[in-house]
Amino acid sequence: MTDEGAAFKLDAPLIVQGDKSVLLEVNNPHYEEARDHLARFAELEKSPEYIHTYRITPLSLWNAAAAGMTAEMIIEGLERYAKYPLPANVLVDIYDALSRYGRVRLVPDPHRPDRLRLVSDDELLLRELAVNRHLRPFIVEQGGPHTLLVPAALRGHVKQALVKAGYPAEDLVGYVRGEALPLALRERTLGGEPFVVRDYQREAAAVFWAGGSKAGGAGVVVLPCGAGKTIVGMAVMALAQCYTLILTPSTVAARQWKAELLDKTTLDASLIGEYSGQRKEIRPVTIATYQVLTYRKRRKKGQKLDNNLSLAEIFPNFALFEQQNWGLIIYDEVHLLPAPVFRITAELQARRRLGLTATLVREDGREEDVFSLIGPKKYDVPWRELERYGWIAPAICYEIRIPLPREQRLAYVTAPRRRKYPIAATNPRKLEVLDRLLAHHRGDHILIIGMYLEQLQRVAQRYGFPLITGRTPVRERERLFEAFRRGEAPVLVVSKVANFSIDLPDANVAIQLSGTFGSRQEEAQRLGRILRPKARGGQAHFYTLVSRETIDQEYSANRQRFLTEQGYRYLILYDHEIPQALPRVEEAGTAAGKAGGDG
Repeated sequence: MTDEGAAFKLDAPLIVQGDKSVLLEVNNPHYEEARDHLARFAELEKSPEYIHTYRITPLSLWNAAAAGMTAEMIIEGLERYAKYPLPANVLVDIYDALSRYGRVRLVPDPHRPDRLRLVSDDELLLRELAVNRHLRPFIVEQGGPHTLLVPAALRGHVKQALVKAGYPAEDLVGYVRGEALPLALRERTLGGEPFVVRDYQREAAAVFWAGGSKAGGAGVVVLPCGAGKTIVGMAVMALAQCYTLILTPSTVAARQWKAELLDKTTLDASLIGEYSGQRKEIRPVTIATYQVLTYRKRRKKGQKLDNNLSLAEIFPNFALFEQQNWGLIIYDEVHLLPAPVFRITAELQARRRLGLTATLVREDGREEDVFSLIGPKKYDVPWRELERYGWIAPAICYEIRIPLPREQRLAYVTAPRRRKYPIAATNPRKLEVLDRLLAHHRGDHILIIGMYLEQLQRVAQRYGFPLITGRTPVRERERLFEAFRRGEAPVLVVSKVANFSIDLPDANVAIQLSGTFGSRQEEAQRLGRILRPKARGGQAHFYTLVSRETIDQEYSANRQRFLTEQGYRYLILYDHEIPQALPRVEEAGTAAGKAGGDG
């Protein structure tokens, strides 16, 4: 080999650039291994047909460090898969970012319980932080060359400030024990079925708990929908043995948690309370909804908001956080955590905090707040890895592009930008393709999902299918979901209320008519609705119908980024190819993983 040839590897899939972006060739034999390595410490930015672009950021590196990765592990993998030598500045920045993680530590002050010590072996670093604009407001005084004193009540605010300053703290203050609550996981469910915690679920709980040490007890577990995040939560509860507050995105999700706790733990129903818009029960295990927690008292007409009010006065249900001596708070679907709950969480740092999610992506960009206030990512497993072991159903993903009729095309072209997406998303020709898909999947359990109520009502009326929206009473939702599970209503039309924490194990087809603009987190949730393992190992099908050459297609491309991160690839089809280009349903299992196209 010549010297010039030795400088690069032709068959390698990565190009690492000096701006810390990483290009990944899709049509490369080492694509999957390289993608799985990148996903642990980099963020996917773009995923067109042939080249995917990742970005290495301080936050992505700190999450990797918290999950146990070292700079050497990251760099070794990059060197293994890189076509060209790694830029020197990237190597320096990776070492620098990981060296910042834990350089400062928060520890108790043995003399003043109302204060904490921010300590570091690096005296000059503490001097730098003492004048940092983010941290300075929280410093009470200098406690020596290696110590700054900060208020214990502002522990969360201090951690947020340190992340902004670029030096995330290792929090070694510890946690209150909480009121004791004996419980165990059952060996058999109430229905008599064997119940075994899967290896990865047990490992996720153990990594979070860290033997009950100060180094554990705060962080996020990332697992796909259908992989049993609720069971991870219950496994942590069994380790913690204490009063627990569980926060969920909906009343339906809250009741599913209660059903799972009764089915799979030794907890009695009298020990579990629901704190929602319908009930206000406070028990040793209380399951509350984000919606009820963020309820504000209505102001009288013309009354101005008093900026001197406390959080509890603005949000009266926040009193729940002080109603019991909670030892553990579980944040279900932590990527949906409302901003006001972040504010109260900043003041709950003495309680152990477990975040559960399928994706750390937040559409409001508050990933840093999840990191500093709930905790860093402690555990995740690639979706396709769980699929290989049969823990989630294999899925084939399709994007079907449909032209706008001339009349709607004219309206689209002349509309202001804010009106373009509704016109494109509600393309009437989508219903023609829907007709063909429903015929192709006759006999399957199908969810038809959208965000525009008129569109969903039109679909429900067209076929006579039940419709579930935000206006559907909780009792009616539960009745329809149960009818779907029993096969009495094999097709449901659902708005985005069904995006989250709904257990529909037999759903195997999802048809997405419209989405929340370019939301990657929504794409994760919608695919997740059909990924629970099927009774007979069946295949899942995920269809997105988009209007061709419109903003609908652009938003769809952005939503697909999440699926690309997890190793899924879309097959791009056009309306006239349906259903001829689809595999026969009975053959779909053999087609798993073979979907190609412009991903």
